Amino acid sequence: MSDDLQQPQSAFARYPSLAGKVVLVTGGATGIGASVVEHFAGQGSRVAFLDFDRAPGEAVAARTGARFLFCDLRDIAALRAAVATVRQALGPVNVLVNNAARDDRHDWQTVEPAYWDERLHTNLRHQFFCIQAVAPDMRAARAGSIVNMGSISWMKAEGGMPAYTTAKAAVLGLTRGMARDLGPFGIRVNEVVPGWVFTERQLALWATPEAVAETMARQCLKERLQAPDVARMVLWLAADDSRLVTAQRFVVDAGSV
Repeated sequence: MSDDLQQPQSAFARYPSLAGKVVLVTGGATGIGASVVEHFAGQGSRVAFLDFDRAPGEAVAARTGARFLFCDLRDIAALRAAVATVRQALGPVNVLVNNAARDDRHDWQTVEPAYWDERLHTNLRHQFFCIQAVAPDMRAARAGSIVNMGSISWMKAEGGMPAYTTAKAAVLGLTRGMARDLGPFGIRVNEVVPGWVFTERQLALWATPEAVAETMARQCLKERLQAPDVARMVLWLAADDSRLVTAQRFVVDAGSV
């Protein structure tokens, strides 16, 4: 799908501290999440991922050797049960990547309370409850890395999806607040903020020639962002190489904002 994907992972950094670590990724069946799963598996981590897209999830699991658990993250009881299953199967969680989200467009004039709540549940609420579910493992180990996925959409004052941009703006507050609460236990919490990443979903739904041209004009680096560009930042934040980095936001957008 991209020039970047033609390059093997061996062309990039390897992190010895990630070998054998138990990594949990949400929304790992497609897009950025699938690339994150693949990159951790390539580092020798023990990877599990949660998603409600069963067919692509099973395909990623077969390709990477990661453990796929079907889970609708809007259901907090199911989320907690899935985390417990991961712990039982692989051991205590060392790394959490809160990736799951959906940037469905919606007109602010037609939004009803039920839809607003569902969008917040889809794009924000589960991040907190996943942190809550894995934090006991990390506290016991006196170490851990949590990476929350944000978006540059609200930073660009992008319209057409107010519930999504609200949720993604809130990820920064969640990240910094939890970094303070969990820091005394050696747990780091950071945010990765992707620019417009040209996943299959984006290409199918919104990558018109005009939109792509506008994005390229805005970016300092005139190249399409791809999922591995984001996944490699996540790897660094999960590894011991970033051991004293916490409460920070890392924008990977080719210089768009």
